[in-house]
Amino acid sequence: MDFTFTEEQQAAVEAAKAVFSGVAPDGVPSPALTAGAVAEEFDRPLWAKLADADLLSLVLSPRHGGAGLDAIALCLILRESARVLARVPLLESSAVAMAVERFAGAELSEEILPRVGLGELVLSVGANGRTGHDPAELAVAAQRDTDHGDGWVLDGVQTGVPWAHSADRIAVPAHTDGGRAVFALVPRDRHGLTLAEQISTSGERFAEVGLAAVRIEDRELIDAEGAWEWLRQLLATGTCALALGLGEGVLAMTSAYTGKREQFGFPVATFQAVAVQAADRYIDLRAMEATLWQAAWRLTPMRGSAGVGGPLPVSGDVAVAKIWASEGVRRVVQTAQHLHGGFGADTDYSLHRYHAWAKQLELSLGPAAAHEEALGDLLAAHPLG
Repeated sequence: MDFTFTEEQQAAVEAAKAVFSGVAPDGVPSPALTAGAVAEEFDRPLWAKLADADLLSLVLSPRHGGAGLDAIALCLILRESARVLARVPLLESSAVAMAVERFAGAELSEEILPRVGLGELVLSVGANGRTGHDPAELAVAAQRDTDHGDGWVLDGVQTGVPWAHSADRIAVPAHTDGGRAVFALVPRDRHGLTLAEQISTSGERFAEVGLAAVRIEDRELIDAEGAWEWLRQLLATGTCALALGLGEGVLAMTSAYTGKREQFGFPVATFQAVAVQAADRYIDLRAMEATLWQAAWRLTPMRGSAGVGGPLPVSGDVAVAKIWASEGVRRVVQTAQHLHGGFGADTDYSLHRYHAWAKQLELSLGPAAAHEEALGDLLAAHPLG
């Protein structure tokens, strides 16, 4: 089998590298420097460059102005973005757009997707969707609007929503009276929706989204079977891609530093203890990469069920990817701090920013033990052999 990326995917990576080459991680807000104060906006100039390079429409179908690529292509771009800590809602906006195109009606898709691809409309989604084990994930109730005869009414609170203050629409996961998991695409300025500021571990501005009798139209609620689960899995896999890119960037920084830093007349990279630690982290990154591509590959429509592409449902492959990403990104930044010595905590050097972002990604993915438990349940339900 040929495991190389397609020409279209490789071309997308080259375009992403060109766009992100001008991004300086030292410009990223740091909680160590700002005492919790963050930028009001994401990087709008970079967002415009991504749109000009057709990277925001990459995963949309040609009928909506896109290239029709898949989750693997999205993860490739996210990997490049995380190397430089790009402050853009690329994962959230792209993932929600993919879910809308796959599961929503034609009217909603035609209304928003072309504008998403052009960078004119920004989408976000609750961060809790990455873990799958947070009881707050479906804390919003969706009920039929009996007063008006059609539509839905949303009530509840969704916490930890990234880029919510800048997004035009927010994908809010909810549960119906029958216990079905759905999600609603709610305009940020809809009556009854409020935003309370939250500060993430990375120092970025998140929001607690409150919904008090927020009325939405039928077309704004995506209730297709498996829609929210698929979006949740895509968000988790994309977060794994961010963790991989960040980890690779950190290991490259560590290699460059230890190659120049001398002790006893020799670069510290030549010391066995340093080399072994760096090698261990390289192995972590390769495991993160292998499990990431397996999960992203399984997220295509024809491979999402058990027996197609693997013995377990796609959630099994995503769980494995989350286990490696959550544990791996933490080990990579911890080793980097250790090998940098006191220099790693210097706020004039960008490693402390990568460390804060890595911790935020780890928290977003959730603890590896929870994913191991979920994987065990899947194995019990789908015995191998």
